[in-house]
Amino acid sequence: MLQSREDLRPAGPATRRRWEVMLRLNVVTLFPELFEVAFDMSILGRAKAKGLVEYRVVNLRDYTHDRHHTVDDSPYGGGAGMVLKPEPFFEALDDLAARPPIVLLSARGRPLDHAGAVRLSLAGELTLLCGHYKDVDGRVAEAPGVEEVAIGDFVLSGGELAALCVADAVIRLLPGALGDHESASSDSFYEGWLSPPSYTRPPEYRGLKVPEVLLGGDHARIAAWREAEAARLTKLRRPDLWAKYEAELRSHEAGPQGAEHESTDRGAARRTARESS
Repeated sequence: MLQSREDLRPAGPATRRRWEVMLRLNVVTLFPELFEVAFDMSILGRAKAKGLVEYRVVNLRDYTHDRHHTVDDSPYGGGAGMVLKPEPFFEALDDLAARPPIVLLSARGRPLDHAGAVRLSLAGELTLLCGHYKDVDGRVAEAPGVEEVAIGDFVLSGGELAALCVADAVIRLLPGALGDHESASSDSFYEGWLSPPSYTRPPEYRGLKVPEVLLGGDHARIAAWREAEAARLTKLRRPDLWAKYEAELRSHEAGPQGAEHESTDRGAARRTARESS
């Protein structure tokens, strides 16, 4: 998986894979070894084994031209810290023949949400650029096809851990990456709400009990409980998502398809959960 510049040359007919991957994920980083283990484990590893994703991880230092493999320099205008130089990033993108979306992980980027992860999963190819030190030269973010993305309102020492978060969020959405589609479709954010809590055996542990409704086998009651819990938790912990949901619901109710929308089983269940939360 860790590739040199020579490895990126186009393969001949005899060496091309007989299957087409759903997503080619490129990573440009100063620490390629960090991805070696992660991309062989759990869902990321199974997706690779199934031929759903191909990983190409390249070392930013391979695109330097001095004997010290210098990737950073002091910032113009002064100030603390070191800035990663633009040339290695541009040359790495050229060598990868990367096409958009090209994501530079950055605290100043637009926050990644579920809709963004879906968009990236449908791209066919995704390139993640990992910064380090104080910053990345601003011309990298200005390059054609590059977008800055953040995973939260906090700062990490480098883009590698953020890149792994993005990779996991994207790859688990590929058809076949999970054991079944319902595993993803019942996750938080899939339909705009947080997911309800989950429980497994034993039914009681250290005085803490599984909600009785989940033990009775009444699937209609279980579904209603899950909707109500999802509504309660979303309203309590993510008022921004709740406000967005209510605005969308009002829009549906006002439109010509509003009655039809609310007549569906899921729509009716959500309306009940909303009113009781």
